[in-house]
Amino acid sequence: MTVEQNVLQPGGAAKHQQTFLNQLREITGINDIQVLQQALKDSNGNLELAVAFLTAKNAKVPQLEEATYYQTALPGNDRYISVGSQADTNVIDLTGDDKDDLQRAIALSLEESNRAFRETGITDEEQAISRVLEASIAENKASLKRTHPEVWSDSPNPYDRKRQDNCPVGLKNVGNTCWFSAVIQSLFNLLEFRRLVLNFNPPANAQDLPRNQKEHRNLPFMRELRYLFALLVGSKRKYVDPSRAVEILKDAFKSNDSQQQDVSEFTHKLLDWLEDAFQIKAEEERDGEKPKNPMVELFYGRFLAVGVLEGKKFENTEMFGQYPLQVNGFKDLHECLEAAMIEGEIESLHSENSAKSGQEHWFTELPPVLTFELSRFEFNQALGRPEKIHNKLEFPPILYLDRYMHKNREITRIKRDEIKRLKEYLTVLQQRLERYLSYGSGPKRFPLVDVLQYALEFASSKPVCTSPVDDLGASAPASGTLPAQTSPSTIEQQGPSSSDVPSTSPVQRSVIHKPFTQSRIPPDLPMHPAPRHITEEELSVLEGCLHRWRTEVENDTRDLRESISRIHRTIELMYSDKTMVQVPYRLHAVLVHEGQANAGHYWAYIYDHHQNRWMKYNDISVTKSTWEELERDSFGGYRNASAYCLMYINDKEQYLIQEEFNKETGQILVGMDTLPSDLRDYVKEDNKRFEKELEEWDAELAQKAQQEKLLSQIPRAPAPSPAPVQAGEPEYLEQPSRTDLSKHLKEDSVQAINKALAEQEDRSPEAVMDTAIKLEYTRLLKLAQEDPPPECDYRLRHAIVYFIQNQAPKKIIERTLLEQFGDHNLSFDERCRNIMKVAQAKLEMIKPDEVNMEEYERWHQDYRNFRETTMFLMVGLEFFQKKSYMEALLYLIYAYQNNKELLSKGPYRGHDEELISHYRRECLLKLNEHAAALFESGDDQEVNNGLIIMNELIVPCLPLLLVDEMEEKDIVAVEDMRNRWCSYLGQEMEPNLQEKLTDFLPKLLDCSTEIKGFNDPPKLPSYSTHELCERYARIMLSLSRTPADGR
Repeated sequence: MTVEQNVLQPGGAAKHQQTFLNQLREITGINDIQVLQQALKDSNGNLELAVAFLTAKNAKVPQLEEATYYQTALPGNDRYISVGSQADTNVIDLTGDDKDDLQRAIALSLEESNRAFRETGITDEEQAISRVLEASIAENKASLKRTHPEVWSDSPNPYDRKRQDNCPVGLKNVGNTCWFSAVIQSLFNLLEFRRLVLNFNPPANAQDLPRNQKEHRNLPFMRELRYLFALLVGSKRKYVDPSRAVEILKDAFKSNDSQQQDVSEFTHKLLDWLEDAFQIKAEEERDGEKPKNPMVELFYGRFLAVGVLEGKKFENTEMFGQYPLQVNGFKDLHECLEAAMIEGEIESLHSENSAKSGQEHWFTELPPVLTFELSRFEFNQALGRPEKIHNKLEFPPILYLDRYMHKNREITRIKRDEIKRLKEYLTVLQQRLERYLSYGSGPKRFPLVDVLQYALEFASSKPVCTSPVDDLGASAPASGTLPAQTSPSTIEQQGPSSSDVPSTSPVQRSVIHKPFTQSRIPPDLPMHPAPRHITEEELSVLEGCLHRWRTEVENDTRDLRESISRIHRTIELMYSDKTMVQVPYRLHAVLVHEGQANAGHYWAYIYDHHQNRWMKYNDISVTKSTWEELERDSFGGYRNASAYCLMYINDKEQYLIQEEFNKETGQILVGMDTLPSDLRDYVKEDNKRFEKELEEWDAELAQKAQQEKLLSQIPRAPAPSPAPVQAGEPEYLEQPSRTDLSKHLKEDSVQAINKALAEQEDRSPEAVMDTAIKLEYTRLLKLAQEDPPPECDYRLRHAIVYFIQNQAPKKIIERTLLEQFGDHNLSFDERCRNIMKVAQAKLEMIKPDEVNMEEYERWHQDYRNFRETTMFLMVGLEFFQKKSYMEALLYLIYAYQNNKELLSKGPYRGHDEELISHYRRECLLKLNEHAAALFESGDDQEVNNGLIIMNELIVPCLPLLLVDEMEEKDIVAVEDMRNRWCSYLGQEMEPNLQEKLTDFLPKLLDCSTEIKGFNDPPKLPSYSTHELCERYARIMLSLSRTPADGR
């Protein structure tokens, strides 16, 4: 089976094989797919044996055949470094000769891989690329003085950048700043936080020189944040530029050991800065009292830590901002919180005799805005690097926190003890149920109720008095002889041969071969085993026992299942009584990360509390969303996207999301009315600049239109005649109209007319035309009903075939046939000209209400689109076979998009979608490999060429592959392409390459499915129907797979 054949087969086995191949590649560092497949084949699918085979093989031949930039930690190669070899002395070194270390790393990696796969169904390949090499990247960054290129380039048309009505304003990505956008939008949509920022007044002494570095940094940042928030409120732009605020942040981050920041780190930093800025203002305004900091009151809470350390009790209160939670090993947010609130053994809290250590955390004061930081990274000792955890973790839209409050500690402890007891009992019940469901002592086990049923069926079968062998032998002729060649398995089943066992009947000799030569089963042969000797009394007793036992087992199983379900329900409702639902927190924002440990893309889902809907904030794109989409992208366990940060707000504190009112009129303040006067003026000035852009654009368009009008009035010299087209090269023209296509039908019409003349006694033009139309329709109907091979698509031969297969209205088909016979191409002789005139007369007699001409034109336009799609597909496949992948890609993209639109109207409107999808995907993968090879060369020109391929061809195509989430192969291909480039993060490279890579990766990892504009469709050759059918047949026959033809 070829690759092309395999792509359309059911994907279960192939998916598991790919999982093992990814794990082998990750463990061994070998990237040669043929070597990995051979190892997997030799080990019969056993992963540990395959790893042992590969490591033993590499120990003998340490030099790999392909030494490329893509590989790391190659033995004996000084150019490449071992992952983590210098970063962490505790990392297992896989580059040395110590086999114990190697085996230990393999065992740890296998254990980790198998555990993660069992828990989540997600492979290690899908998990994140290491963050352990951040220090290496940071060292390169520290030596560079660079400005971040913009990921999003502005459209020259300002109307593309104009805000629509009151749609929320986006934030421009000004160079790897999606983390900034996600956090800022989440905070901006907290109306209380927005008011605090907008109404912040710098201290009176701020005009003087700042007293310290904090003031020198924080006050300018607060000024830029106010401007940014004001623009988000009142700008007429679709998105605004946050560069000035971002640059202040980036300067501070660079000074902090040059470490790359993620959302959690940035949020910590941002809240610290805001706290400091408001503290400066609070200290200035205090009047003998301790100043209150609104940032602290909004985002910080307190918990009481109660515990025992080495037998000694302790108790202390601590303040917290973002509350960290571990994800690994937990299925939902409450499980994470329970684990975070209890550390170690806590029996000693309630007993004077125990000396165990442990502690409990109890919230004493919850902040109005409660942020959970989900720790989705852990260090993989075997691989020597951190990895992102993609385990599924569910969280609710409403979170009740009563069980974690200090005031409820006594009732919570009672409930926890009860839950613990119930879970222990639940474990016992599940073990008992498992014994019923997996019964037996051998390697294969079956449900006990089925075992009893099988025994009952056996006992109830019709008794026979002879053995199965004797029964078969009795039906053979007495003269049967032993064949010259007897299979070994047959002899083994027979036991001793006839020469060893005395025999008086020749029947026994025929037993050996008759089961294999007999052409049909004798009518008296039982279809399944049955008891040979059983009395009615025995059968009655046995059936009674089996029936009774089966009923008992069914009842026991049902009771166990009901008990287990009842306990699950009891545990779920343990905290549902009124006393434990008094502290509700509503989910306000979810910050999502997609990608690897050291690279990825952030966006946010934010709840619009007034419209009661979720919104997705993805840099400049702000769109409506749903809870279902949020679940898919945020819970994890699906692709490489998962929630990184959860922001809940106290559902009883309505001031957090309450609109502002005019104190005099009582009217709600919206838009510019919510801004202080200085910010209102600032936004008005920016809006004036944008309006000027719109006016200049309008003036420029008007000027161009005037110039074109003047040019059109100037008489032009006759155009030179076009150069003759070379033989064999199709002329690239606009697609032919329906009239142009009708020229190809002349031969069919003439044949129908000649056949009608031969069959029709009445030679009048009307009678001949009616007969010709009936003959032509019969011929086309037969073609439409045939099931031809893929290379013969009769829809290309005639529009009527297309119409019949897609159940076009009868009137549409009749008018199309009349137009065929009324075409001017039939005026070449007297007979055909007379028939043409009759057809034209009938066309004129058709009343407007008889045929809907708009519908008629739509059907013919669909057919033209079908032919155009066929040519896009055909030319794309021809380029693909010539290995001209860049040229092929654009044709296949338009073939897929046009074909998808056709298929949306009916299953026979277009071509095989999976065929086009496969070759489109293959084009992208091959171009990605080519671009990666150019990048690995290190040559400036080739590196730039590779990045041009990625930026102009591949990156714009990724949303097309991700928009249809049912296409699993497309999603896997996207992940493979991304992983290929993310693998370079751990490699030692020149600073200029590192800079280009870090600027490029966010574009590649942007998971937005917003489809960006492509170039205009490529020109298509103008083929006759005969040429089109011939070339289509040739290209389809040349494919190594046999696809369905889409019909």
